[in-house]
Amino acid sequence: MLKRRKFITQAAMASAAFAFSKQAGAKFYGNGFPVVRIAEAQRKFKSASVEKLIAEVKQKTGNKELAWMFENCFPNTLDTTVDFEMTDGRPDTYVITGDIDAMWLRDSTAQVWPYIPLCKDDKDLQQLIKGVINRQVKCILKDPYANAFYKDENKVSEWKATDITDMKPGVHERKWEIDSLCYPIRLSYGYWQETGDTSAFDELWVAAIRLIVKTFKEQQRFDGPGPYTFQRNTAWATDGVPLSGYGYPVKPNGLICSMFRPSDDATIFPYLIPSNLFASRVLTYIPEIAGGKLFDPQFVKEVTGLSNQVRAAVYDNAVIEDKSHGKMFAFEVNGYGSHNLMDDANVPSLLSLPYIGVVKPDDPVYLNTRKYVLSENNPFFYKGKAGEGIGGPHTGINTIWPMSIVLRGLTSTDDKEIKHCLDVLQNTHANTGFMHESFDKDDPAKFTRKWFAWANTIFGEFIWKTYREKPYLLS
Repeated sequence: MLKRRKFITQAAMASAAFAFSKQAGAKFYGNGFPVVRIAEAQRKFKSASVEKLIAEVKQKTGNKELAWMFENCFPNTLDTTVDFEMTDGRPDTYVITGDIDAMWLRDSTAQVWPYIPLCKDDKDLQQLIKGVINRQVKCILKDPYANAFYKDENKVSEWKATDITDMKPGVHERKWEIDSLCYPIRLSYGYWQETGDTSAFDELWVAAIRLIVKTFKEQQRFDGPGPYTFQRNTAWATDGVPLSGYGYPVKPNGLICSMFRPSDDATIFPYLIPSNLFASRVLTYIPEIAGGKLFDPQFVKEVTGLSNQVRAAVYDNAVIEDKSHGKMFAFEVNGYGSHNLMDDANVPSLLSLPYIGVVKPDDPVYLNTRKYVLSENNPFFYKGKAGEGIGGPHTGINTIWPMSIVLRGLTSTDDKEIKHCLDVLQNTHANTGFMHESFDKDDPAKFTRKWFAWANTIFGEFIWKTYREKPYLLS
């Protein structure tokens, strides 16, 4: 398998030759769009409820290209990335991110999240998601500081040769990211809310939750820097952590340090604000799951206190007065008064805060922040011939992430803005029928990652939300 950075170098600026519509012998639907979804016999997992929804959206959506894209993208996680089996009588689901054979705690949650509303009446889908929860618990207990894992628990990572950190077998990458531990809580809570099923919340799950809280508190660094360090022998500055792998200094104030962003790029200032807000929010879920019967009162008090402490620290340290946009959230801070203003395309981001349940869409601080991140004052917001959107250091200058356009649409209440997002996404898939990691702002045929399941699935989530709430925008 190609290393991540080598892959980007080789795949970035991929030509339109990848466009499935140009493949020799390609099959076409009666509406003129090519059949690009993987053949039914080759699909990893089949869900009757997902197929029923696809058929309904295709039939009732006037924009046939968007309907075709929905058919391709929404089931992509199920079609291509999941490996489901029963292990010791328990569901076990390994979920790769797409073109990289590893399971990210973040991506695996986000990839199956849109299916949760369908799983109550679909027992097979319910088992699949419960299997993701079980697999994530196993991963967290192996190493709460790791972000990505292998199915084979004895496999040695390709990064072991370059990374200076405590690398265990079965771990693909050990980049400490707050969101890696937030997403499994979100998945457990969402699954429980939808199904009422508590069978996944056994002693191992409880142990994993306790370890998450312990790790968050370690990275508040009130009692020193904690046990985690990370360095990488590489020319890519965003892949390493300075100062012996601990990062630049912070002044402890209740915020949690994150050495990396959800993009897997290193933070500049370790207090990453979208991720801290996400942590504060998901911690409130822990006492609710299973009716509050899984933890003792003292632990519940500890969790509640931590959530409140983190949120208060965000508002004390990361709400700044911007001369152009007023009071808004900084992206990163250090507790000494320094802050970094930008936004990244991955979730959690500042743009995504309503989507992850952190703020209301009409929150005034959020609205000011939103205006900033969608302006050219954000150094990673790009406008070009192909469209406009947020990128990030991960894919380089002048690259826009479709995911950021999706999140803009998912968090908008304005019909005109939502329609704009739909139009840009429709016009930038490079004739493939799928989403990509990023595309060049002036030429969508130049893109990275032709198989990125998270981007595909969340695009499907956006189409489905629009179909439910504003179907006239899909005409």
